[in-house]
Amino acid sequence: MASRTRTTHTEDMLPEYDFSGGERGKYLARYQEGTNVVLLDPDVAAAFPDAAAVNRTLRLLVSVARTQVPASQEAVRAKRSQRRVVAKATKRTSARRRTSGQ
Repeated sequence: MASRTRTTHTEDMLPEYDFSGGERGKYLARYQEGTNVVLLDPDVAAAFPDAAAVNRTLRLLVSVARTQVPASQEAVRAKRSQRRVVAKATKRTSARRRTSGQ
């Protein structure tokens, strides 16, 4: 097993950066759950008092949109989504094989 050596990047780490009180992995579990962060333009953000209002509005919009989409289009959308999931899984498997040398 190769020993790891610490490298310091003096040009990246300024003296005022102090991580001595940091906790390693503090947000790891939350990060692994995944995130779906969306940045709103300032004019759009100004229309909402908080995140809950944004979510309520988006849920209403999705509900209205679903009632407007004919069933045949919904089926096409579901098939496309399924193909994307399969394609992502195939890419991950291929990448693992390349990295493991199989």
